[in-house]
Amino acid sequence: MGRNHARVLHALDGVELAGVLDPAPGLVGPYGVPVVTGLDELLALGVDYAVLASPTGLHEEIGLRLAEAGVHTMIEKPLAPSVAAAQNLVDAFARRDLIGAVGHIERYNPALQSLRTRLEAGELGEIYQVVTRRQGPFPGRIADVGVVMDLATHDIDLTAWVTGRQYLRVAAHTTARSGRPHEDMVSAVAGLEGGLMANHVVNWLSPFKERSTVITGERGSFVADTLHADLTFYANGAIGTEWEALRNFRGVAEGDMIRYAIPRREPLLVEHERFRDAVNGGVNDTVTLIQALRTVEVADAVLRSAREGGTVDVPEAFVTAPRNLPEAHSGRAQSPREWFSDRSSRTFVP
Repeated sequence: MGRNHARVLHALDGVELAGVLDPAPGLVGPYGVPVVTGLDELLALGVDYAVLASPTGLHEEIGLRLAEAGVHTMIEKPLAPSVAAAQNLVDAFARRDLIGAVGHIERYNPALQSLRTRLEAGELGEIYQVVTRRQGPFPGRIADVGVVMDLATHDIDLTAWVTGRQYLRVAAHTTARSGRPHEDMVSAVAGLEGGLMANHVVNWLSPFKERSTVITGERGSFVADTLHADLTFYANGAIGTEWEALRNFRGVAEGDMIRYAIPRREPLLVEHERFRDAVNGGVNDTVTLIQALRTVEVADAVLRSAREGGTVDVPEAFVTAPRNLPEAHSGRAQSPREWFSDRSSRTFVP
């Protein structure tokens, strides 16, 4: 993933790619910048901000060092492999008033951006259910976490963000079929605020790649295909079907189907533009460390449910504000709930 970040940063307006830290420098690409193998060497280049795209197990160690050095940092998802490690990163960046963001890139997918705007406008009416399917072959680069932390965190984050609802409880089953030490398949059912139900099917075992989000509500269903950035709306019907034989197969009413024409910009580029603007003092439209911590908390609940059996309650969102930090990045005191409720920063809870 670091190669993709380097490609985008190399061409990003207003940003100079200063250098790359990589233990395998031949894989980075010909960008004409120093390629170093140690963090001290990278910091010596005088970087203003960094992108941390190491294996998940190293996020806490490297992220804390970057915070200590006063470097704004975008960390690839998930924020950390555990709730405790994620909380440590939240505290460290908040303590130094640094911009920290996490690469939950699906938020910048054109289909989901359009879907969220339409949900906020009330086009679906009341929302009943979110169903996501994310599956495909195993990525050889992932060795330190299972499919829940690596892939399901995409669906956890996008579901909360798109709907504006917090997770309250989860029930999940996992399995490991490929001989690796971590789970490679999960099926989870979740309850969110307002009675919303979510179902997530995620695996590394399918020979085909699927990225689907279906939201069903009062007026029909939205289907987002994030592989191709397509968004389709299936409306509830208001026209009866008089043909008896056909009605038995297709239902008593059929509505319109609309496939939307939406601008398609590369999500990774948009993500970097947002982080650049936040570091430059603009509106912070990134996935904040607080939000990413919440996603890790939900993923941890999924793993606990699979391990222990039964339904597991997710900790209340307001307990995840930075510890012993009464001042937020804005320079004024905030209640813990406000860490999630500021719609201007496009956070979870309305």
